[in-house]
Amino acid sequence: MSELKLSYSGYVCAPYLHNHESIELKDLWVKSKNVEKVYFATGTFSNESKPYFTESTNHYLVAKYKDSAEIIKNLEKFNQDKIAFMFDIREDLFERETDGKTNFISVYYLEYGDSEEDVKEVASLLVNREKIDSAGYGKMETYCTTPSKFTFPYAESILVIEVSSEKSHQSVKKYCDQTRRTVTRRGLTMSNMVSLSILETLK
Repeated sequence: MSELKLSYSGYVCAPYLHNHESIELKDLWVKSKNVEKVYFATGTFSNESKPYFTESTNHYLVAKYKDSAEIIKNLEKFNQDKIAFMFDIREDLFERETDGKTNFISVYYLEYGDSEEDVKEVASLLVNREKIDSAGYGKMETYCTTPSKFTFPYAESILVIEVSSEKSHQSVKKYCDQTRRTVTRRGLTMSNMVSLSILETLK
């Protein structure tokens, strides 16, 4: 009997290389009913995560999807020599309406605390930060024509937050850093993997 593969909602970051593949993928996601939002963003990797993602780039198409199975097909079809990241959200921690547009998405990983109690404690701290629209906990998969030299050890403990603010990306990054420090003070190691500064909303 074949194993039933569950499908999840989540986020995908595909390298935008101004080539045929990138443009086709952008057009596909803008038209797709499976994709709720599409952004053009700059990705900044933390010093801790950089060694694992040497095939990364600066510019990404970032999409919020409903069904991961369809996104996997897209990434396999348009696989490139720069890494694409897929973040399946297994647990929606919270989501709320906030004023303003999403202008920043930050991806973290929990190094030592991925028990249910730890994740709940992180959620209770994040929900007090009013600029955070949503937070989700899940796992990461990567797609690239060049195999990575190192396996990222925290792919099963990924935390994604969306932030709305009219302020600059630098200001929002500081806000996220402050949030991370608040969590760390509680004894939970929440480390930044990549920060995505949204430059343009495509959908």
